[in-house]
Amino acid sequence: MKVVTIVGARPQFIKAAALSHVLRRQATEILVHTGQHYDESMSTVFFDELDIPPPDYNLEVGSGTHGAQTGAMLTKIEAVLLCEQPDWVLIYGDTNSTVAGALAAAKLHIRVAHVEAGLRSYNRVMPEEINRVVADHLSDLLFCPSQVAAEQLAREGITRGVHVVGDVMADILYRTLSRAQLKSDVLRRLSLIPKAYLLATIHRAENTDNPARLAAILTAFSDISETVLFPVHPRTRKAIADLGMIPAKNLQLIDPVGYMDMTWLVRNSRLVVTDSGGLQKEAYWLGIPCVTVRDETEWVETVQVGWNVITGADRQRIASAVCHMKVPEARPELYGSGNAAEVCVSFLSH
Repeated sequence: MKVVTIVGARPQFIKAAALSHVLRRQATEILVHTGQHYDESMSTVFFDELDIPPPDYNLEVGSGTHGAQTGAMLTKIEAVLLCEQPDWVLIYGDTNSTVAGALAAAKLHIRVAHVEAGLRSYNRVMPEEINRVVADHLSDLLFCPSQVAAEQLAREGITRGVHVVGDVMADILYRTLSRAQLKSDVLRRLSLIPKAYLLATIHRAENTDNPARLAAILTAFSDISETVLFPVHPRTRKAIADLGMIPAKNLQLIDPVGYMDMTWLVRNSRLVVTDSGGLQKEAYWLGIPCVTVRDETEWVETVQVGWNVITGADRQRIASAVCHMKVPEARPELYGSGNAAEVCVSFLSH
């Protein structure tokens, strides 16, 4: 069996690391990096830390408008698939790399397997929502992280090839946590005291491309009387500069960090403030409360059990949630127990 795996962004590198370790024991995997995230801090460091094999193809697409970026990916992925003639194309999540891989494979009648299928925000303003809907409707195998995701697919008429497998990000987190504890010196480097800081990440277009929302989020951070550590996505850094806002003294802006450092920062934070789907889950698995600065989340289960609060980009709601959020005593298992990769590969092998 030959599988072409398409990745292009940080969360996909993490997910691919989990599957590649299992997949390569019994199949030939051709790894294609679209180049959607292409700088050292967002790309190369993740391949190194997670022991992901070097990409067989680096398409070096880079940044651009959604149409230009997706179109360039589609053209280059199609050329790879024509050359490699795989049995499966494996796609992850909801980025432009995801939808380009799905489209290229479907047009060539190559079977598509979508990891993290069935997520929905029901907000078509989000480019990620469009990407995931298209990818799901083109896929032959749909690996869902939860029963809710499978039910959402069923409401769209997708029932064939749907499997609830858990979340492969849990696989890699549980496997990496002890290594992060041993190897990461990020707390010392940044002079941080465990449980005495908040960890923030903001990167989604709905926040970074909307000056009013971004300004409200940054102002909320200034209202908080705690250190807010903010690893800044390159696009977010530019948006902050364009606003002309001077970060408050409690807001510590740093460059993006690698996976092990980020895991250890989450583990030792008091609370996470984010618009990242992956970080909502990682915070939950590590027992850290989360405030999500979006108007909705795909990871509704984390909200239902009380570990995640949705505030939107509302200054007062963010500050209030950070200061007054009560952490539940119970933290039920969500999104599997860390063996999702094995389950996915077993279905690919059938």
